[in-house]
Amino acid sequence: MGPMHRPNNEVTLKYSKIMSESNIVSNVSRRGFLKLAGIGGTAFYLGVFNSAGASANIVNPELDGLNSVEMNAWIIIEQSGKVTLIDHRAEMGQGSFHSVPQIIAEELEVDLKDINVVFAQGSKKYGGQITGGSSTIRGSYKNLLKLSATAREMLIAAAAGIWSVPAGECFAQSGHVIHKPSGKSLHYGELAQKASKLPAPLEVKLKKRSDYKLIGKGIRRIDTARKTNGTAVFGIDKRIPGMVFAAVERNPRLRGKLVSYDDSETLKIAGVKKVFKIKMKVHNTLREGVAVIADNTWAALQGKKALKIVWDDSGFEHLDSAEISKRQLDLLDKEQGLIFKKVGDPDKIIQAAAKKLDVTYQTPYQSHYAMEPLNCIAHHQGNKIEIWGPLQAPDWMQEFISASFGIPLDAVIVNMTFLGGGFGRKAFTDFVHEAVVISREIRGPVQVVWTREDDASQGPFRPGISYRGEGVIEDGEMTVVKFRMAGQNIDHWMSENRGKANGSTTEGFLAPYFESVKNISFSDIPFETPIPVLWWRSVYASTNGFAYESFMDEMAHAAGKDPLDFRRKYLKEERLQKLIDKMEEVSGWKARGKNEGFGVAITECFDSTVGQIVKVSRKAEGGVKVDKVWAVMDCGWYVNPDIIEAQIEGSIIMALGAAAFHEMTFTDGMADQQNFYSYNMPRIYDMPQMQVHVMENDADAGGVGEPALPPFAPALTNAIFDLTGKRIRKLPFNLEEV
Repeated sequence: MGPMHRPNNEVTLKYSKIMSESNIVSNVSRRGFLKLAGIGGTAFYLGVFNSAGASANIVNPELDGLNSVEMNAWIIIEQSGKVTLIDHRAEMGQGSFHSVPQIIAEELEVDLKDINVVFAQGSKKYGGQITGGSSTIRGSYKNLLKLSATAREMLIAAAAGIWSVPAGECFAQSGHVIHKPSGKSLHYGELAQKASKLPAPLEVKLKKRSDYKLIGKGIRRIDTARKTNGTAVFGIDKRIPGMVFAAVERNPRLRGKLVSYDDSETLKIAGVKKVFKIKMKVHNTLREGVAVIADNTWAALQGKKALKIVWDDSGFEHLDSAEISKRQLDLLDKEQGLIFKKVGDPDKIIQAAAKKLDVTYQTPYQSHYAMEPLNCIAHHQGNKIEIWGPLQAPDWMQEFISASFGIPLDAVIVNMTFLGGGFGRKAFTDFVHEAVVISREIRGPVQVVWTREDDASQGPFRPGISYRGEGVIEDGEMTVVKFRMAGQNIDHWMSENRGKANGSTTEGFLAPYFESVKNISFSDIPFETPIPVLWWRSVYASTNGFAYESFMDEMAHAAGKDPLDFRRKYLKEERLQKLIDKMEEVSGWKARGKNEGFGVAITECFDSTVGQIVKVSRKAEGGVKVDKVWAVMDCGWYVNPDIIEAQIEGSIIMALGAAAFHEMTFTDGMADQQNFYSYNMPRIYDMPQMQVHVMENDADAGGVGEPALPPFAPALTNAIFDLTGKRIRKLPFNLEEV
């Protein structure tokens, strides 16, 4: 169970009070918790367990007990009729605080306004809490549908028992059970106690999609009001009694050591209480720094600026971006790398070919730049640790902190708040570990706030990667595709295993190509630097997509084929054919003019495929303008098209920035870009028109938050080639200089 942000009734106030008590036993069962909360026997609560994506097992704790079972999700129906959903995933703008209730409301037959959503605490027992990989809906929607339908059927059974009528004569609607022949009705709150005494049915009938009243509809988000009126509690807003504030001056090079520091000026600043050395875990490395503790954030930040520090940065390379690029290209020229996937014998065909395509592509390092900088509250209490903050993976935090500090897992309590953006960065453990280290030192609760400069320039970053693509066209047919990539492997920062190819080498590349191209090869050339790297929205697909779909465009032109027709020929799977049909239809692809630049790209990640067509034109004053983007997503089963449209538009904007506006560069081993003044973001006047289309089919749900990012950059550069004849193979580039 998780604490409420804004309790709005007696029961949820009890939740908050109980969960905030420092002396509550850490291993209390959920059954015990519900009794402590004062709702046992007066409310109906139902849970679903098993790991995300597995078939649901519904448990009625009143009958089945909870001592050995932990739930993926909870529905609680109080006597007031209010429905509370305990959600084990984070909300960072992607819409889970609305889309999950929208699923519940559909099968439970309640109004969305009557559903209250609460964050769960961190626990591996939920079957995975990471809000990443666009997994919230695709990993749990089947279980949520079954859980909601089960609760509805039990409430109907309870009403039928009260009226002594067949359950088949009753139906649920707007939080009530109605007896059809007589018109009698009871609201769910009146049925809660009786329903709680019934066994959960093993099987329930779910609605057909054609019968949905809420799912599939663009319903206004229920979390918008609190996020616009200031009542939503983000990590940076959170306060707890007795809390102090901290800012940390960290070594700008990850592996540097602290030699000495002078805090004499810092300690003169009003509000500063203490200064000391700390070490935080970043993957398998310790980053050293100096923490400043103060009565408020401003004093801590001013104290941080006043520190005089001597660092020892010897013993490791201080690389510049130019050197990183050169080394990657040298590796692509000399090394074959570790084979990830291979079909046929591409090398034999390439060696014998009279004509082949042999090109390189490069993508830069990027920072996450979430609008809410990193922050975390921690309270180390000796035999117990409690954490509050904007966390994408609370269960990962719990495990990591437990192992790092030798505290039993159940004694590490991790509380989620809303996140002001994440993009993968807030699923990492370093900023949480640092807060706990500081709390242990001061023996009290502390909030650590990173400055924008810290957040932007200290990483970990999306890795910059170089690619070499080789291909052969024979008699108009694509007979060979061979790719090698040289870039940092995120997995290598997390383990000592260096003998395997990057597991994401083909991420973003469409699987049907492996069936339709006779000779194909992907390999990874290991490449290391001291610069820390991490996941970034759509992970490796964000870089792979640019290389692989740019290459497909070049192959199409080498074959003398229309780029969209060329892809259609090799992507024979039915869903992809329909997606291409839709792309062609909505964009007017066949009717495009001679002086218009149109580019196409299609990528896949997290079980969703997105095709994009970009239109560009020349500007009178020089350069190129991005006029319009048509995006077609096949994500299978989906909840809310408005949320999908928002996620696709956000992905396109982020992709535009990474393609043509910003990058992280390094000089002497340190990041050059420190804030928005040097990490230039697209402005509103840079935005193209965007038209989004969602495919309709009965396939399982795919991800939504990330898959629309990878195809934009190649579609854009392919459009620029169509307009100007110039191939862009290195990102970022300047639209004004094309």
